[in-house]
Amino acid sequence: MQRLFFLLIIGMLTSISTMGQYTFKGSIDPQQWGETVYLSIIDDYRKSSSIYTDQIFLKTNTDSIGNFHFTGNELEPANRIYRIHVDNCNDTVQWKNHFYGYCKESKSFTFIANNSDTITLPMSFDNEIFCTIETSNPKTSVFSRIDSIREEMKFAYGELQSEASRKMNDKKWFKTFQDFGMKLNEPLAELYIYSFLSDRTSPQYAFYLEDLKNSTYYDDLLQRLNKSYPNTIYSSQYASELASDKYMISSGRSTFTWPKILFTLLFTISFIGNIFLIVKLRRITSKQAPVTPLTQQEQKIAQLICQDKSNKEIADELFVSVSTVKSHINNIYKKLNVQSRDELKFFQSKN
Repeated sequence: MQRLFFLLIIGMLTSISTMGQYTFKGSIDPQQWGETVYLSIIDDYRKSSSIYTDQIFLKTNTDSIGNFHFTGNELEPANRIYRIHVDNCNDTVQWKNHFYGYCKESKSFTFIANNSDTITLPMSFDNEIFCTIETSNPKTSVFSRIDSIREEMKFAYGELQSEASRKMNDKKWFKTFQDFGMKLNEPLAELYIYSFLSDRTSPQYAFYLEDLKNSTYYDDLLQRLNKSYPNTIYSSQYASELASDKYMISSGRSTFTWPKILFTLLFTISFIGNIFLIVKLRRITSKQAPVTPLTQQEQKIAQLICQDKSNKEIADELFVSVSTVKSHINNIYKKLNVQSRDELKFFQSKN
């Protein structure tokens, strides 16, 4: 009986030890990027090239020399798209800076992983981060490889900007990316490629619709997705977009209406944004002076912000850490009733 109980315990421990557990670790420069590192899951593949606050599900702080570490067993057993990123955005306004997925003061690494993967991102030469990748999953770095080819594509399009050159490049690069994606044998990588080749705001969108009429590639990709990732948001989103684009083609709607629609949409957003900014600035000017004056250090930081200094440059000039600068900026915003650097500059110019 004791032996049976002992074997049962051993079996349970073995079962637990074989359960998936991921480890994502690496190093950053805390003086340049602060101490917080974020981990995001990307369900919408069209948001895989940018940083969105609503994708973040974990964050951690580095140790004193910049090492960070994520570990656990809550990820999916199958491959999914994830991102690790750092930024110099103030927590108070981070959601604003990332609302459209763009943050100029950030570094990110988008990758494919599952619950049993180990990924290491050591600091590389010149303190560059997220450039060197050590991983147990051969699919982890496929997005980085795609991005390298994408840079070649951008250069090719920019080298000669004639209509004839654009048509030749469209045909060449669509085939290049589709062939490369299939060789990777990873449908999520093909989705990443599809997301920018079929972007309705890109110059290649008209060629994509023509390609969709004649090529079986897109239906084949749907089959590969359903086979590798059945009943996932990746498959359902792609199937929905593909059906929508095919319907638009079959209904005979002109592809050239999209630039007009885009222009109208951007004009409307710009107009509303300008009205909102004017109203907001008027409210700022009508506010009373802050009850609590800025400290001497806060006044220095406010002046440096008005000189368009970054958090890192301010930290270097005042001999403090980036985290300390962020804390001071947060206090400045609260005391002056502003929410961004632009509002602070406007406030300073009126006082």
